[in-house]
Amino acid sequence: MKANRPKKGPLAIRKTLPSRRWFGFARSTIGRFVGLAFLCQFLVTGGVLLFVQQASQRTVVAADRQAVEDARDDLLALHRSGGTAALRAEIARRFRAIEGERAVLLLTDAAGRPISGNLGAWPAGLRADGRWQIMSLYRTGRDAPEPMGVIPVKLGDGGQLLTGMVVSNSLQLTRIYEEALTVAFVMSLVLALGIAIMLGRILARQVSDIAATANDVAVGALDRRVPTDGSGDAFDRLGQSINAMLERIDALVTQLRMMTDGLAHDLKSPVTRLISVVEQASAQTRDDTALDALEKVHHEAQTLRSMLTTALLISRTEAGFGGDRRRDTQVAELLRDVEEIYGPLVEDSGFALAVSAPDALVFPLHRELVSQSLANLVENALYYAEGGDRIELSAAIENGDLLIAVADNGPGIPAESRPAALRRFGRLDPARGRPGSGLGLSLEEAVARLHHGGVALADNGPGLKVLLTLRRS
Repeated sequence: MKANRPKKGPLAIRKTLPSRRWFGFARSTIGRFVGLAFLCQFLVTGGVLLFVQQASQRTVVAADRQAVEDARDDLLALHRSGGTAALRAEIARRFRAIEGERAVLLLTDAAGRPISGNLGAWPAGLRADGRWQIMSLYRTGRDAPEPMGVIPVKLGDGGQLLTGMVVSNSLQLTRIYEEALTVAFVMSLVLALGIAIMLGRILARQVSDIAATANDVAVGALDRRVPTDGSGDAFDRLGQSINAMLERIDALVTQLRMMTDGLAHDLKSPVTRLISVVEQASAQTRDDTALDALEKVHHEAQTLRSMLTTALLISRTEAGFGGDRRRDTQVAELLRDVEEIYGPLVEDSGFALAVSAPDALVFPLHRELVSQSLANLVENALYYAEGGDRIELSAAIENGDLLIAVADNGPGIPAESRPAALRRFGRLDPARGRPGSGLGLSLEEAVARLHHGGVALADNGPGLKVLLTLRRS
């Protein structure tokens, strides 16, 4: 139906539609809520686990450091009381007592030569500044370096003392903590994402119920109401407020429809009687002037009766009457019936009527109302398409919807005037000098809404194209 539209293959659809859905979800309020909830959970969980990891690591390291500091203090006290000889003997004694344990000790003289300990030499570049440091060193009799936490200090006689401890077990325990906390962090992220999505779905379901009700009301189902659970929360109060508003709208629209329907129905009888009286008077009079006047009255009375009939039909269609009479219909056959009925009139008016629709096209619709709509559109084209010579009726399925188009190649309607043409009793002739009621397109719109669709006016280049979109639900 839509000209010059590039066709997309299945592969292009698969590539574009998911990304568009995700992009639309990311821009939606629900998407932003899910993202914010996940971010908050991420920051809180990440902060807590990071604190636990740092605290556990500090605790393990602090225990080793405290043990090394205690050993250093004992040895320094012994050196002050007994000198280097006593310190050397204490170091030897400790190694005999704790052989194979994690202790690291080294005593050197003022020239840096080792006196006692389990390190072969003083570590290069290590200053005896009393600071705790962790480095990899070789113990005597070991083939591989080991991570050690050491405290190097300078003695009063110029010698140096290195007190330390192998911290490989502590570092391994720290790595185990880190791995466990990393796994816990990943699991918490998955759980946080799941909770955020679940909350988003709950909110989306609440909003979707309101949106679905609004959509149903928009197509004429004024009896629909937003589901409420009586919980008294914000969504429940919103639903109750919307339902109260819909009750009021339903009452006002019902009164208006009853008034319109009653007025149109009550006026049809006197207008019909007026037409009958005029016809009888025309048959009885022989005065040409009187006959001309009666003919004008007869024409205006028929116009009035047609307006009342159309107004009554619009009112009943907008009220939903006939919605249960939609049946699967051969659309091509329906268009050919319109062509057969209006073909002679179209030819007499100097137009050619062309029909284009797939023979296998079947769609559920109210056949009589759609036929009346197409008939009105053909009559409008005959009346307003001055200078044109072609009227086209076409139908096609697009995205599951039925699109019926009635197009002509006349002067068309300017884009800025098309909204006025769709209004009820809308007339593009400000002086209303030309006959017409302004109800034709209103009927089309009412019929389209009965089929959950709408009416649009487009440029036919040249001319006007009226598009009826009919949906299954």
